[in-house]
Amino acid sequence: MEHIPSFNALIQQSIIDHWDADALTDYKGATLQYHDVARKIEKLHILFENSGVVKGDKIALCGRNSSQWAVAFLATLTYGAIAVPILHEFNAEQIHNIVNHSESKLLFVGDYVVTVVNPDEMPGLEGIINIPDYSLFVSRSEKLTYAREHLNELYGKKFPKYFRKEHVNYYVEQSPDELALINYTSGTTGFSKGVMIPYRALWSNYDFAVAVLGKKIKAGDRIISILPMAHMYGMAFEFLFEFLYGCHVYYLSRIPSPAIIAEAFANIKPVIIIAVPLVIEKIIRKKVFPKIQNNRMRLLMQMPVVNLKVHEKICEQVVNAFGGQFYEIIVGGAAFNQEVEQFLKKIDFPYTVGYGATECAPIICYSDWHTFAPGSCGRAVRHMEVKIDSPNPRLIPGEILARGLNVMLGYYKNEEITAQTIDKDGWYHTGDLGTMDEHGNVFIKGRSKNMLLGSNGQNIYPEEIEDKVNSMALVVESVVVQRSEKLIALVYPDYDEARKMGFTDEDIRNVMEQNKLQLNQILPAYAKLSDIEIRKEEFEKTPKKSIKRYLYK
Repeated sequence: MEHIPSFNALIQQSIIDHWDADALTDYKGATLQYHDVARKIEKLHILFENSGVVKGDKIALCGRNSSQWAVAFLATLTYGAIAVPILHEFNAEQIHNIVNHSESKLLFVGDYVVTVVNPDEMPGLEGIINIPDYSLFVSRSEKLTYAREHLNELYGKKFPKYFRKEHVNYYVEQSPDELALINYTSGTTGFSKGVMIPYRALWSNYDFAVAVLGKKIKAGDRIISILPMAHMYGMAFEFLFEFLYGCHVYYLSRIPSPAIIAEAFANIKPVIIIAVPLVIEKIIRKKVFPKIQNNRMRLLMQMPVVNLKVHEKICEQVVNAFGGQFYEIIVGGAAFNQEVEQFLKKIDFPYTVGYGATECAPIICYSDWHTFAPGSCGRAVRHMEVKIDSPNPRLIPGEILARGLNVMLGYYKNEEITAQTIDKDGWYHTGDLGTMDEHGNVFIKGRSKNMLLGSNGQNIYPEEIEDKVNSMALVVESVVVQRSEKLIALVYPDYDEARKMGFTDEDIRNVMEQNKLQLNQILPAYAKLSDIEIRKEEFEKTPKKSIKRYLYK
């Protein structure tokens, strides 16, 4: 195995190297420089030490993205404790379950989470700390209360003159396989699984990012953190990589509406954009498609001499909608709509699609936008290998398997599920189905557990049908389900658009009927839809904005 440097030593080095540079900003709020981050980490270390937290103890964090969340996370790792990031979208019961299951000693909570959790449901906690100012919400330990009340005094005793670079001295993990954090999956069925992420996986994801983006990004460059840091995708590529590289991370600390995101792109002009498809698709459908789907533009785009210029102009507009200064947009977390993807490819827009899983912290596949094969999710990344479990991987979909430094240690306190997920040869079984071309590009066909069986045993991938449904008139999103061998599409229509056009519910129903007839002309006989059912409300989603399918089966 190659030499794997200490991840905590990289955090320490970045803080020292970029001491006076801007590090973390809450959008339209305060900015912390790298030395401010170091001082806050030091104070939290003093708090941990004087309240009896020891190396290997679990510390949970649950709140919206913010500078103070990031500092608390870095302080946990660099103290030698194990971080347990919890998605703030989880309900109170899920938060209680995760805190209890992980045996966390302390819990950091954001200003919203503090109003929903019940301390009595988490009897093992010694304290609950407010993320915004690190004040105590609950203390069950005299040592913790004393340490917090006398924190400035303890800090002053430790650093009687003032805190300098040479005082930064962090815990160095003893082995690359040492446990760094437990990340609980969004859990579409039952109780979430605690994914045990070792330090080697954090380093390996960072090393991959340096290899593919290191020449495109430099210290001081700006990045916007949109995805939750408690999700591995947001943590690895909108926080840890950039922080270790000396970049300046901006947090959209409130719920980022499309309007706020668009304004932030225009003001901050990030150098790289990490997003889930939904964010990109909404901006394209609302801001771009209406301008180009009129007869004049359609005509211009069909004229060979003119259309190249038109495409360039449209591409320029789309690039400007995202701040105008980024190298590429990396899309991941869910499938990209083919209509939107084909449009972006046609105008030569700098986007690419990656593929990963929490269990790989998270990256498995990626390609730079210049070499990216449309419809794919890239090729196996540095430190990873990927294969398709199929007799003919190019033509017959099989389960996607991954192996390498990024793969988790297993599921916390769940050896049985771990053994089902990581085989004896070290291959992680993703549960996703895909094919692979001769160049190693991976094409995802869907989740194996979502696959439906046709009346004559044909494999039906609902995601492929949904992709087509989502490109049809007045459709926002859909889920295809099977009832008594019949395929039904549940559809949430674009009610805003329908209202603008003066459509009644009956009109929407007629449009959907027309959609069904149109769609069935291009679908194979075994995949034709029997009906489209209209929903009045959006589908419930996981934090990475994929639909919770199990609720609609």
